[in-house]
Amino acid sequence: MEAQADFIEEQTGSGRALRFTGNLAIARLGDLPKRLEQLSGPIEEVRLDEIEHIDTIGAWIVHDFAHTHSARITGAGPDATKLLDQLAQADDTIRSRVHVPYTPAFLRVMGEVGDATMVAMRTLLGLLGFFGATCIAIWSVIRQPSRFRANAVIQRFEVVGVSALGIVGLMSFLIGIVIAQQGAVQLRQFGAEVFTINLIGRITLRELGVLMTAIMVAGRSGSAFAAQLGTMKLTEEIDAMRIIGVSPMEALVLPRLLASVVMMPLLGFYSSVVAIIGGGIWCWIDLGIPPITFVQRLREVVPMTDLWVGIVKAPVFGAIIAMAGCFQGMQVKGDAEEVGMRTTSAVVQAIFLVIVLDAFFAVFFTQVGWI
Repeated sequence: MEAQADFIEEQTGSGRALRFTGNLAIARLGDLPKRLEQLSGPIEEVRLDEIEHIDTIGAWIVHDFAHTHSARITGAGPDATKLLDQLAQADDTIRSRVHVPYTPAFLRVMGEVGDATMVAMRTLLGLLGFFGATCIAIWSVIRQPSRFRANAVIQRFEVVGVSALGIVGLMSFLIGIVIAQQGAVQLRQFGAEVFTINLIGRITLRELGVLMTAIMVAGRSGSAFAAQLGTMKLTEEIDAMRIIGVSPMEALVLPRLLASVVMMPLLGFYSSVVAIIGGGIWCWIDLGIPPITFVQRLREVVPMTDLWVGIVKAPVFGAIIAMAGCFQGMQVKGDAEEVGMRTTSAVVQAIFLVIVLDAFFAVFFTQVGWI
């Protein structure tokens, strides 16, 4: 019967040595690895001249122990030597791959900032190129109106606009109530609760109605555009369209772009009206302002320019959302995980660009006197 794997500590002229005995196969190792971990102190030499047999697991235990204690291995037979050499080569390769050189925290942060900046610049250039391709597709459709896909655009009207009425209306109604409640609480300190109507009307028509609608459309429709086109890219449907002579920009991107541009002003106006209704109901309940008085006051304090500001911004926001979603969807390649990543990027980029443009519009309209 083969002996259980074991070891003997010996003292040599150069220091301590460890002599393995028995069968160093996985079936006969027993608690040998645990006992080896409990050894302390330097080991100069690992001897294998008395082992009966050794397999890969046993060879790995010997190699790892010798590497940990910086000990030399002696007495191994030809087969054991070959096995240990192969394990040493594999171990060196693995250790060289997992070894990460130390980099100071400041340099790591600066490197990440630089990488993020380069990604942002490449994305911006890609969006500009995609915008150029969209303009070319629009010009091609204008030159040949028969290539315009009216059915696809009408279908996107339903997806982007009609199907979004419920969630946009609920969100706007609640936002109107929140604005009225918070405004009334703050203005009550100065005895100026009546100016809550000014706050509701102006901030809703001018900013929040269109901005919150754009954010909702970006999360709802922009993500859908990216996921749909990304899935079509993975399944090679877009390549098949090119092969049969159908332009993906005209067949897929333009209907989504036109639907977003047309529906965003309507959704923005609808959102503003619903938010004003929510604020008016709260003013009626909390402040005792009747609906007739609320409407009359609203007409007095809210200029038409506030409505035009929202209407002007809405189609630009719609175009940005559609372009970001379609651009990210067309960039999908590799596997299904890329679809999720590109969808997330589409939503983040669309919301970021919408907020940046909203800030630009705020400054622009102030300069031209629409305040």
